[in-house]
Amino acid sequence: MRPLVKKLLRALGVIAALLVALVTGAWLYLRHPAPSTVAGDADALARRMLAAVDADAWARTGAVRWTFFNGDRHLWDRTRSLDRFEQRDLRVLIDLDTRRGAAWRGSRALSGAELDAALDTAWRRWINDSFWLNPVVKAFDEGVARSVARVDGRDALLLQYRSGGVTPGDRYLWLLDENGLPRAWRMWVSIIPIGGLEASWEGWTRLSTGALVATRHQMGPKRMEIRDVAGAETLSALVPGADPFAALTR
Repeated sequence: MRPLVKKLLRALGVIAALLVALVTGAWLYLRHPAPSTVAGDADALARRMLAAVDADAWARTGAVRWTFFNGDRHLWDRTRSLDRFEQRDLRVLIDLDTRRGAAWRGSRALSGAELDAALDTAWRRWINDSFWLNPVVKAFDEGVARSVARVDGRDALLLQYRSGGVTPGDRYLWLLDENGLPRAWRMWVSIIPIGGLEASWEGWTRLSTGALVATRHQMGPKRMEIRDVAGAETLSALVPGADPFAALTR
């Protein structure tokens, strides 16, 4: 074997070893062990958390829009269970109950397999993006198991989603401040290989209805921000003028 090739292979070996060490170090630093549950009133703790974000005001929020940190844009008509999803040149109007709708790539209307793929993308992105927008109010959803864990001498709320969404079985540990407002959560979810990865919940903003939603999350070295968040009791109050979902309601 030529000396130059040997040097190159040695260099590649060193780089590979450094990458393995870096990934292993990050995994050890960012992971948290699964919590042990303790005796406690998990429902009371969950109700305290919901009160801190004014879940009643969220129930009155009939429409909300936001831009997710990756650029996904949503206009969610919660009253009629409709969503407008926009991603680069893709625009989708979807009925979230039936998963039917219409989609365009630029000015071209999609049909057949292209339409099916666009609707599936829109539904999956809505599941993820709306969950990050306000998962707090889902603590009492059907299929959610609630329990109490102790973290740093303080009660924390552990939620396991046994059904629903795209990845049932995921667990989230809410870390709350003295007023019950979430300050962070730890996640044991199927799509993230680091168990117990922690993300902060901060940048709380109050919608016109009074509901509180968090707009900033620090997850390890990654900072995520939800932008252009606005909500109102009705879609027409949030977006005056013609119905943006008219194509679905004709």
